[in-house]
Amino acid sequence: MIVVEKLIKSYNSNRVLHGVDHAQERGQAVVLIGPSGCGKSTFLRCLSQLEIADSGRITIDDVSIEGGRAPRNSIERERQRQLRMRAGMVFQQFNLFPHLTVLQNITEAPMVVKGVSREEAEEHAKMLLGKVGLAQKAESYPAQLSGGQQQRVAIARALAMQPQVMLFDEPTSALDPELRDEVLKVMRDLAEEGMTMIVVTHEMQFARDMADQVLFFEGGLVAESGPPEQIFGDAQNERTREFVSRSVRK
Repeated sequence: MIVVEKLIKSYNSNRVLHGVDHAQERGQAVVLIGPSGCGKSTFLRCLSQLEIADSGRITIDDVSIEGGRAPRNSIERERQRQLRMRAGMVFQQFNLFPHLTVLQNITEAPMVVKGVSREEAEEHAKMLLGKVGLAQKAESYPAQLSGGQQQRVAIARALAMQPQVMLFDEPTSALDPELRDEVLKVMRDLAEEGMTMIVVTHEMQFARDMADQVLFFEGGLVAESGPPEQIFGDAQNERTREFVSRSVRK
C-alpha cells in the first residue's frame, strides 16, 4: 500500500530526512517513535504532500510521485491530488473551522473536493460521528466540545474523504491525560478494522498494543524497525534501547 524510496527533505541548509525507505502492506498499523526533531512529522507531511520532498519517490496504492519540485503541469497536479486523496491526515491541533458546526466541518471537503451531494455527505458524516461516539454533537460548534471530542471530529473529518491511509501526527499531544483515552480508542478501533495507518506518537502503550511494526527514527533516518516485541523487548540499536527505556519510565 505504501512504498517510500530514498526520501530526502531539507529546510534551507538543514537536512531533516536523509534518504528514508519504508514499505507497508495494506491494513498494517505502523507507529513512528523517536526524539523530537528527528524527522517523524516531516515524513508524514511529505507523504500527505503538505511538503514537497527534495528527492525520492512516494507511492500510495497505485499513485506515485517524485520529489524534487512542485507539480508543474496538469498531469503532475492531478497525480498530487490523487495522492492527497488517498491519505487522510490528523494533526496535533484540531484545525476545525470554528464558525461551522461539527456536521459542516465533516461535510465541507467531500462536497467541495469530491463533488459529493449534500445529502450523501451528511449521511456519511452522521455515520462517522456515530463511529467516533459523537452522534449527538452534529449541530454543536467546536468551542462547545472538549479537546478530545474535537480531535475525534478531526478524525471523522479525515475519514469523510474515504482515504486508503490514515496519517496521525501526535494526535493526543495537545490533550489532557484524561482525554487521551477516548481518542486512542477510536484509533484502536480503526486499526482493528484494518485501516492502513502511520502514527507518530509518544504513547508507548498504544505502540505496544496496536502496531504491526514500530519504526525508530533518529537523525532523519529509520535507525531500527521491527515488531513491537522486538523494539520494546530486544532492540538491536543502542539508541533505540535508550529511547524506549526513558519513554517507558515517564
